[in-house]
Amino acid sequence: MSAREPDQADLPGHRLDVARMPGHWLLARLGKRVLRPGGLEMTRTLLDRLAIAHEDDVVEFAPGLGVTANRILALGPRRYVGIERDPDAAAWTQRQLPAAGNVAVVVGAADHTQLPDGCASVVIGEAMLSMNTPEHKQRIVQEAHRLLRPGGRYGIHELCIVPDDIAAAEQQEIDRDLSAAIHVGARPLRPSQWRDLLEACGFRVLDSGYAPMHLLRPRRLLQDEGIVGTLRIARNLLLDRQARKRVGGMRKVFERRRKNLNAIYLVAQK
Repeated sequence: MSAREPDQADLPGHRLDVARMPGHWLLARLGKRVLRPGGLEMTRTLLDRLAIAHEDDVVEFAPGLGVTANRILALGPRRYVGIERDPDAAAWTQRQLPAAGNVAVVVGAADHTQLPDGCASVVIGEAMLSMNTPEHKQRIVQEAHRLLRPGGRYGIHELCIVPDDIAAAEQQEIDRDLSAAIHVGARPLRPSQWRDLLEACGFRVLDSGYAPMHLLRPRRLLQDEGIVGTLRIARNLLLDRQARKRVGGMRKVFERRRKNLNAIYLVAQK
């Protein structure tokens, strides 16, 4: 289904000043709807590898603007529940989804959903673990494990630091650069660290893949947003000098660190 075009007051983070707004909500305010590091193509691949079918009960952590949620629902799962800690984002996503008894978006924490043990056959989370501390990452992955029935699948799509043997000090510098640019604590992991995190929480990694982190490059914008969406973003940037400065700063960091930034997906099984 196509989402209605919102007033800015509808969007998550709308009460925040542009100078302090988290980068993902700033981009949403400008009209960007795909906020995942590997773009729509990696989301499509992740959903394909998860093989969601009619008998699946799906839980999505941090559905954001509901782009992936709608793609999940198009696959016809038995039940979908989104867990979103931001009340504005939860309300936004709920409005984008069909009004059906088997579809719900609830306000809650990904590390403590209060859903029952074994209620899901698929858990998915995109672009959210990277923004958490190591301890919080572990709690979220443990919660995914608790929610899944034996044999259930867990899929993630996150930011990744490469190469795998990068020095710890350089990885920390990249974290600081990203955090300063997007105004959210960014702590992406190296490929082996993402795998180790899942395996330490009881998962067996089945599949993984990579893509360049080209979130703000023109070609990726066109791929993810289409011509109309890209023109809308360009228009909004032209009309908002402060937002243009923030986005320019984000893009500068992404380009300066382009050799060390990738997107990664992993599919694991309980």
